[in-house]
Amino acid sequence: MYSHHSERHFSDRNNWLRASVLGANDGLISTASLLTGVAAAAPDFPTLLLTGVSALIGGAVSMAAGEYVSVSSQSDTEKADLHKECY
Repeated sequence: MYSHHSERHFSDRNNWLRASVLGANDGLISTASLLTGVAAAAPDFPTLLLTGVSALIGGAVSMAAGEYVSVSSQSDTEKADLHKECY
């Protein structure tokens, strides 16, 4: 879309970096907390391993979906602002 202003908008840059850092921190903390709680019940190793892998996969899918919705909402808002700016 064409803007009447000469400056470029860079607000869509580096979202992936922010999402990666926050997702990695959240994933490590939540998975470690879950495994600590499960390990307190003294399960066998395969159960603990399956729990950890399941937590990592579930957390990754959850974070990806949340980030997609967040970035899509932000993009829609920015497009609406640019549309107002142009007309």
